[in-house]
Amino acid sequence: MKSFAYAALAALWAQQTAAHATFQQLWVDGVDYGSQCARLPPSNSPIASVTSTQMRCNNGPRAAAKCPVKAGSTVTVEMHQQNGDRSCNNEAIGGAHYGPVLVYMSKVSDAFTADGSSGWFKIFQDGWAKNPNGRVGDDDFWGTKDLNTCCGKMDVKIPADLPSGDYLLRAEAIALHAASPGGGAQPYVTCYQLTVQGNGGNANPPTVNFPGAYGANDPGIAVSIHGVMNNYVVPGPPVYSGGSTKVAGSPCTNCEATCKVGSAPTATLAPAPQPTSAPGNGGGNNGGGNGGCSVPRWQQCGGQGYSGCTNCEAGSTCRAQNQWYSQCT
Repeated sequence: MKSFAYAALAALWAQQTAAHATFQQLWVDGVDYGSQCARLPPSNSPIASVTSTQMRCNNGPRAAAKCPVKAGSTVTVEMHQQNGDRSCNNEAIGGAHYGPVLVYMSKVSDAFTADGSSGWFKIFQDGWAKNPNGRVGDDDFWGTKDLNTCCGKMDVKIPADLPSGDYLLRAEAIALHAASPGGGAQPYVTCYQLTVQGNGGNANPPTVNFPGAYGANDPGIAVSIHGVMNNYVVPGPPVYSGGSTKVAGSPCTNCEATCKVGSAPTATLAPAPQPTSAPGNGGGNNGGGNGGCSVPRWQQCGGQGYSGCTNCEAGSTCRAQNQWYSQCT
């Protein structure tokens, strides 16, 4: 009986881990930049609390480069369950992890050293829409369902009125399957390092801070999606006037529909000279890689396509669970 129980627990753990996901790649006007400017989080697990400093950039170590984008262009963020797996045969975020997708930007002096503590303005959201043929909120249309439909891709317009300079772009999906009562929402966050070429714009949108933008009991965070829903309040501030929204359940368009890994144009960025100070993302692992970093127990430390820290905290060892995922145990 004990062996059966252990096997059942192991199967449940594997199912839950497989349902986790990470925003990993970035496309710019249909060109595949891969993960070159993505601060990949140390694991594909969700952030435990919306009031944690991890809500800034999820402890992702500094990326090797900054992706160049033009104000008014379209970037496409791409999410998958396992690092390096871009197959459309697997859901981008599985396990009935339904909820909104949101994108923020922060104007910074240097995208390499920025720690996410400066103000953020929302440029995009894909939230909820009623499914007339559904029974409960799980049946309704959600941003994360759109990610699954579009092979993990979500098109996001870079506002045309932004001034030139460095920015962090913060992509977020919030899974709400365990959100009610408060404290059970599961945010998945990745930051991308950008350099924006402006068109003479001088927009200065109002900003919010992370942590602080969300509360554990906010209506869009502490919500039950397992009953009938007639409304949903997307967390955070409204999308500012230069941004864009997508109606949940809308079809895939543009790069979401046409950008195919392996057949689309790609771009390789030369690694830029990087400063000696690491970005402080809050909650540790500021350095990334293997220098001066430490991965907490039960977090990811390796796997195909993984580029984060591989040093487990004292008392734990990095062990391979499968081709894509190694964990500190």
